[in-house]
Amino acid sequence: MAEYKRNPNTKCTICKSPIYRRPFEIDKSKGKVFCSMNCYGLSCRKESPCVVCGKLILAGLNKKTCSRSCSNKYRTGIKYKIGRPKDKARTLRILKLRLLEERGKNCERCGYNKYEILQVHHKNRKRSDNSTENLEIICPNCHYEEHLLEKSWMKTILEKKMKIR
Repeated sequence: MAEYKRNPNTKCTICKSPIYRRPFEIDKSKGKVFCSMNCYGLSCRKESPCVVCGKLILAGLNKKTCSRSCSNKYRTGIKYKIGRPKDKARTLRILKLRLLEERGKNCERCGYNKYEILQVHHKNRKRSDNSTENLEIICPNCHYEEHLLEKSWMKTILEKKMKIR
C-alpha cells in the first residue's frame, strides 16, 4: 500500500517551509502556523536592540547592552560615588564617631565600655532628626530595652497570669 501524503496548503510563519494544517487550525491560530516546536519557540522570543550596536538581545533579561564591551561604551562619562547624597551607612558612622568623641566611649545609661558595639539611639524616634540633643549612644541591651521591651509577647503573658492570681 502506498503511503498517503497530504499536499501542503500553507507555509510556516518563521522558516516559510510548506506544510499542511487543517483549515480550522489555520483559522483558530489566525494564520500563524509552525512546522516544528523550534519555529514556535522562535516566534515566542521577545527581543530588543542593544542601545550601542543594535544587535538583538532577549528582552526578558532586562538588559540594555549585548556584551561587556557595549556596556563599557554605554557607561563612559558616568561618574559614580560623587557626593554620595543617600549613603545612610556613612552618615550614621560619622554621627557615631562624633558622639563618641563628645560624650566618651561608654553607654550613656549603664556605662558599658566596649565602644565598638555601641549604637546611636534617637530619643524622639525620628531618624531624620540628627541633632545632638536628640541622640544618645547606648549599648545593644539598653537599645533593646528601649524599643522592644514594651512590645514583648512575654510581658503580655505574664501580665495576664498576674491578673488571674
